[in-house]
Parts: sequence; C-alpha cells; structure tokens
Amino acid sequence: MTFVLTEEQNMLRDAAMDFSKEQLSLTHFRQQRDAGANGKDADSWSSMSEMGWAGVLVPEEFGGSDFGYVGLGQVLEAQGRTLASTPLLQTALIGVSALMLGGSAAQREKLLPKIAEGAITTALAVDEKTHHAPLKTAMKAEKSGSGFTLTGKKTFVDDGHSADLLIVAARTSGAPGDKAGITLFLVPRDASGISVQELKTLDYHGAANISFDGVEVSADDVLGPVDGGWDILEGILDRACIGMASEMLGTAIAAFEMTHEYLQTRKQFGQLIGSFQSLQHRAAIMFSELEQTRSCVAAALSALDENANNISQMASLAKARACDTLHLVSNETIQMHGGIGMTDAHDSGFYIKRARVQEALYGGAGYHKDRYATSLGF
Repeated sequence: MTFVLTEEQNMLRDAAMDFSKEQLSLTHFRQQRDAGANGKDADSWSSMSEMGWAGVLVPEEFGGSDFGYVGLGQVLEAQGRTLASTPLLQTALIGVSALMLGGSAAQREKLLPKIAEGAITTALAVDEKTHHAPLKTAMKAEKSGSGFTLTGKKTFVDDGHSADLLIVAARTSGAPGDKAGITLFLVPRDASGISVQELKTLDYHGAANISFDGVEVSADDVLGPVDGGWDILEGILDRACIGMASEMLGTAIAAFEMTHEYLQTRKQFGQLIGSFQSLQHRAAIMFSELEQTRSCVAAALSALDENANNISQMASLAKARACDTLHLVSNETIQMHGGIGMTDAHDSGFYIKRARVQEALYGGAGYHKDRYATSLGF
C-alpha cells in the first residue's frame, strides 16, 4: 500500500484542482444557490465529462480511462473543496462500481459507454427511513411474469431528483434485517409508476423521496443475482463511503484553510488573533486531525485499487474519521470567524451546512465506528 501519488495521478489532481477553482468556485456555487438550481448543474457536468472524469473508473473497452479509485479520489477531494454539486460521486463512482460489481455483460456494454461520455447519470436508492440502515430494506419486489413489480418508498435519495437511472435495492424474499432476499434493480427515473418528490436540502445540493407504485421491471433490469444482492450492495456502499470520505476531506481542508487565513489577517486588541495561544492550540488540533483523516482516506482508496481483503473495514474507518474531522473543523470555522461566520454573506456557513449532510449520507460516525469494531470482533 502506498500513499504517494504517481505522476499521472498528480496531473489528474492538479487538473481537478484548477477546474474546481475556475469553474466550480464558491462564487459559482453561490450563484447556483441564488438561482434555485437545487443541485442541478448540467453545464458543469458536461464540462467535467469532456475532461474525462465521468469515465475515470470505466474500463477502456467501454470508453473510459480505467484510472482507478485513487485517481477518482483526487477529483472528489477537489470537488469537496468548493462544495460543487455534480453527479460525480453518484454516477462516476457509485454507478460505475455497481455495474462493475454486479452488472451483466449486456448491462455493462449498454450503460458504461453512456456514463463515460456523460450522457446519463445514476443515483443509488437504498434507505427507507431517517437513518442509514441498508439491511432493513423492506421495499417489495414481487415476481410478475418474467420480471418483477416494485412497490415501496426510498427516502433522501442523493441526486434522485435529477438522475436518469436509479439503482434500487428491494426485497424479493425474507424479512427486513435479513441479508438474503435483497435484489438490486436498474430502473429509469421516468418509469411508469415512479413518483419523485424533489427535496430542497440544507446544503443546496438537492435530493428526492421516491415512491414506487407497481413499477414493472424486466429480468434484464436485475443487477446481480436475485435474492443475492446484499454482497453487491455492501460493496457499492463501501465504495460510496470511501468516495464520500474523499469529498469530505476536501471540504474539511478548504474550511481549515479559510480559517487559518482569517487567523493571520483578523486583528483584535491590536493583535492578530492567530497570535493567541488558545486559538493556535485549536488550529493545531484541526491540522493533526486532518492529517490522520488524509491517511485513512488514502489507505481506503488504495485498498480499492489493490482489491484488498479489508475494504469494508477501511471504508468504515475512512468515513468515521472524515465525519469526526469535518464536524470539528466546520464547527471551529464558524466559531473562529465569530459574528461574520454566522452571516450568509460569508462562505463559512456553506461548509457547516454541507458537512452535516455529508456526515449523514451512507451512515454517520457512530454507525461506522460500530461497523468497524464489529468487523474486528469487538
């Protein structure tokens, strides 16, 4: 396992950082917020797709670059720094991972080229209650002829209000809590029987509650084995957590850098507030937490590329660390900025809002600490 980027990965990182600063800046984010875009930014996604980022994980035979998870992690971190709202995580990471883990040859041949060129976007529809609990999937998928009929609801589907294709977890047998009996389906968002309730979220990225009322899907829409979708879903969620942790790392770093700059310029009682020892201590704690999180994220991304046998452990470790660190840094950013940090005119408020949503997606710190400890036998 190595934490040192290759020359090509560094080039990708630099390109992503430059792109985020120039085209996905906080100014652009604020403009999108003020325009009521609710996370929909087709022009930026088109530009990112032209850069090849939609196909970073897609094999070359399907039009991608097959650059690996470490490479995509650099783009996600850059996106996290400017709070950019794009389908990168849901499509380039989650959608591609789902197809590579469980897709048939026909599904890959049909969908991966479209993802690589940015022609379609995807979203993972898994949770049905307030908290992340994939094993408690209760949505029904009943056998109907050669296909299935889906009935139930999915809550807070990230990018669910804009995605073209939904990756849906439903229960073909068993009871909520059982690993056996979960099946994954590929369902167009505009399929008959689907109702989408668009949500305006705290972080201005948008999401959706989605209802399925007798939605008919064919056997060709099944992703992986019937009743045996849990292992694939768990693998997808592991990758989603690692990708989200990469983005959260970028968010935390940008918030820290903003705060550090403020400490070096704001004067109080005739002195720079960065000269106050108590604030120096707090800044030092944030810096050390960021470095630990950076190592956890790097290790998790590397584990994916190396197909290590501890991916689930590394995913929960990275997500738990990212949650704790971002929570700390986003809080400190507001507190150290004082009154200006509480105003909408200052960008610091955007970071704490985005942080709270990122922490909740795919399980918070408590969920993943428990999962990590359980995997180690505690």
